[in-house]
Amino acid sequence: MRDESINYRHGNHSVGLAHVHLVWIPKRRKKVLVGNVKMRLAAILNEVALENDWLVKALEIAPDHVHVLVEHGSQVAIHQIVKAMKGRSSRLLRQEFPHLCKLPSLWTRSYYYEATGKVSTAKVTAYINDPHHS
Repeated sequence: MRDESINYRHGNHSVGLAHVHLVWIPKRRKKVLVGNVKMRLAAILNEVALENDWLVKALEIAPDHVHVLVEHGSQVAIHQIVKAMKGRSSRLLRQEFPHLCKLPSLWTRSYYYEATGKVSTAKVTAYINDPHHS
């Protein structure tokens, strides 16, 4: 039975809700995600989500890693979300902050993902919003 308080996404032939918890790190785990870089990264990730009809439910940017919880539609593969977010943020941040060009690339090629259900989404959101990441 569907919970009527949840805003499900409706496609042509589907109804549902999908969330993914993503984590990735800068190359060599450098602590470069601070100050203006951190603020700009948050703006870029939210812009990418908005353009793709995704919703950033939680976002935590620590100096050496990023946590993001994204709500997305059924036609989107997780790797597409990661590619869009990491690709755009790497290009723009390296253009705007030349000191980031000292790294061979901004992000490592790897990332962590976990698809979440109704119960675990609340737990992941609480974990990401916990101030222990700083």
